[in-house]
Amino acid sequence: MSVIEASEVRYAYPDGTLALDGVDLAIERGDRVALLGPNGAGKSTLLQLLGGLLDPDGGTVRYFGTDQPPGEVRDRVSVCTQNPADYLFNPTVREDVEYGPAQLDVPPAEADERVDRLADRLGLEGLLDKPPFRLSGGEKRRAALASALATEPDVLLLDEPVSNVDAANRRAILDLLDELAAEGVTLVVSTPDTELAPHVADRVVLLDTDGTIVRDGPARAVLTDTGLLERCDLVPPQVVELFSRLDESDPPLTVAGAVERLE
Repeated sequence: MSVIEASEVRYAYPDGTLALDGVDLAIERGDRVALLGPNGAGKSTLLQLLGGLLDPDGGTVRYFGTDQPPGEVRDRVSVCTQNPADYLFNPTVREDVEYGPAQLDVPPAEADERVDRLADRLGLEGLLDKPPFRLSGGEKRRAALASALATEPDVLLLDEPVSNVDAANRRAILDLLDELAAEGVTLVVSTPDTELAPHVADRVVLLDTDGTIVRDGPARAVLTDTGLLERCDLVPPQVVELFSRLDESDPPLTVAGAVERLE
């Protein structure tokens, strides 16, 4: 069943610039999808439309096979935007993580349990009573992610979740996304990074700067199509480029895959 279905979605920015033009996209339960494209391709805009943060100028977005408005599924669909400040606006991290459950009238005792569980999972135990502005960039990312997860959503939409974070925070976030996928959470990640895409997605939706989807398919098929990626102003994954130059017809997508192949 489609958890989110966009049909003929069109969106233009206030200055009239067309961001998305007739996009059709179905996100299925349990999918791990990367919205991939160069800067200006409308990835973040599409993510916000899928999450109900923006209303389309044309077309429709449906949730869980119904015509429920976005406000009625906010406990099931959560968006973690590129800017952690969108989630971190209370005096303390704890209050930020509690904010979502409070809007859904989750009993305080249950909300506290969720906060403690997420703090343990994301390594935020010593940060809950700190003001968000005192956190490092990576800590802010993890705190924002905790806030997005506090409603216990079925679908998590993330915009560039590991941009501008150090290696340790990147690894912690990617490990958590793997765990969430294993638990059945549907994941949609917006990114311009072809190196990241195989770590977060089994399926890649490739957008171009004309506001259209040019390819939607398995990650391997899209990320090894070096000609198509280059036409969309994207650099193919380095491992793919290396093995392609060695005339490998089925190159690995990651360093770990390359090591396994070479061994």
